[in-house]
Amino acid sequence: MPEPKPVLIYDGDCGFCRIWIEYWKRLTGDRVEYAPSSQAAARHPRIARTEFARAVQLVRPDGSVASGAQAVFETLGLERAYKRSRVLAFFAEALYRWIARHRTLAYHVTRFTFGTRIEPARFQTTQWIFLRALALIYLAAFASLAGQITGLIGEHGILPLGGFMRAVERTVGARKFFVMPTVFWWDSSDRMLENVCFAGMAFAILLLLGRLEKLSLAVLFFLYLSLSVSGQDFLQFQWDALLIEAGFLAIFLGRANIVVWLFRWLVFRLYFMSGTAKLLSHDPAWRNFTALEYHYHTQPLPTVLAWYADKLPAWFQHSSTFLTLAVEIAVPFLIFMPRLLRISAAWCMIGLQFLILLTGNYAFFNFLTIALCLFLFDDRAFKGFSPPRFLSRHGPADPRMPALQRAAIGFFAAFIFVVGLTHVLESFGDAPGALQAVSQIVSPFQIVNSYGLFAVMTTTRPEIIVEGSDDSEHWSAYEFRYKPGPLDRAPRWVAPMQPRLDWQMWFAALGNYRQNLWFVGFAARLLEGSPEVLALLERNPFPDHPPRYIRAMTYEYSFSSWEERRKTGAWWTRQPAGTYLPPVGMKTTARNAP
Repeated sequence: MPEPKPVLIYDGDCGFCRIWIEYWKRLTGDRVEYAPSSQAAARHPRIARTEFARAVQLVRPDGSVASGAQAVFETLGLERAYKRSRVLAFFAEALYRWIARHRTLAYHVTRFTFGTRIEPARFQTTQWIFLRALALIYLAAFASLAGQITGLIGEHGILPLGGFMRAVERTVGARKFFVMPTVFWWDSSDRMLENVCFAGMAFAILLLLGRLEKLSLAVLFFLYLSLSVSGQDFLQFQWDALLIEAGFLAIFLGRANIVVWLFRWLVFRLYFMSGTAKLLSHDPAWRNFTALEYHYHTQPLPTVLAWYADKLPAWFQHSSTFLTLAVEIAVPFLIFMPRLLRISAAWCMIGLQFLILLTGNYAFFNFLTIALCLFLFDDRAFKGFSPPRFLSRHGPADPRMPALQRAAIGFFAAFIFVVGLTHVLESFGDAPGALQAVSQIVSPFQIVNSYGLFAVMTTTRPEIIVEGSDDSEHWSAYEFRYKPGPLDRAPRWVAPMQPRLDWQMWFAALGNYRQNLWFVGFAARLLEGSPEVLALLERNPFPDHPPRYIRAMTYEYSFSSWEERRKTGAWWTRQPAGTYLPPVGMKTTARNAP
């Protein structure tokens, strides 16, 4: 008698078979019946006993039988792929025969890579947690900018946005919205700059509470993109691009599980490109594993723990450098491996970010990278998690999509993958021209970006000290909030906030003021006594009136030793290294201004 539905008959004594049969049951539901050969053999005398031992047998409703890889494909609803590709069918059958002959080995490999219980991957809880983390990161990013934005790019800021946008419009004309996609084309006033930051904070709170999620994600993406492309030198950090890219992908969460794989692809590119950039730069500090001997005291804004990490023995620094490269270059490939290997990779990557976070202030970068690594887990990893009551428990689901929508999301995923692959290929030299053209089209929107942090390790720390004077003889130093200045001031914690002027001063010290024309604008604002710019500093030595002259001196800074710290209380030592900007007044500043 024909069976009312297909029956898959398997070896019930095979541990490897039982693990995968239980998984297939969860995938197929009641569409397929499963039976061990010890019970089903008598019902199907036409199938020889040796066939049951050799391979699984799928008895179709019409009584016909498929076995081996073909039976597996038909059970999982993939018979079209099997029948359409002879190459796929050939290799699938070859792999099946090999596994059937080595079941014990396959069993142990399965336990090591998947565990003893395999379940269909679900990401509802994972996505819920990520969106809450993303909301907090957006909140920190917008809140950090709200207190700085007018001093950086406001009407009386260091790089006024209005003049920059007029220059862009003169250059590109009607293409200005595409070249520079920003809301500030409608209004670039100080009030608008602040309102965008406040609106970003408001929508971040909505996202945190689980309200209007899709709308909030779309608005947050566009607002932060607007700030990024308008911020000029002050918003060109890789984590700004990373937040925009992650925020863009987050808009599509819940549409299909393939979006989760796009996040994994992003994590792979972030780590792998950062690691390979260090070796491809041919920097000897990375190649001979001495980079971390310099990193802790030469990084832009170290924390107080960096002072202690700097004192670790050389063998530890060399080992740490090697492990950093291993985590960034080798471990990312585990992202595409089975579940347990992927989770192990996630913990390695999260551990690296946590250690970086302890010793350096990298704004929200470490927090965002850790949040992205959540997609290397699944809901099983968070099965004991219960959301706080005051937050929405409603998470994104995976709705059943019509064929057209599935095709659209598939095309979208393929496009994101190809553009990302273009950036990877470019990091190794060159990519095909057609791929580069596609990448250039979307580059203004920063939805797929290139990464490569600390490709070259700085081995010294030049530090700029800005000073003002009324008579060009007696000079008083301006103090920044977080960058090194007074020798007895301990390095401070500021992440996930980012003092962008302090950060930019680190980059400026690696060159000269002619290469950093924004610094001339900074000096001009100090000579004008701009309240917005002075608010970015900790101490203004001229509270009653602006100075007549400004100059900038360079010093070589380094962490103090144990002995120097004990005797003097100093965290830093410094030696004069020359003049960065010669004394200037308003007239000379105007001549040098961009």
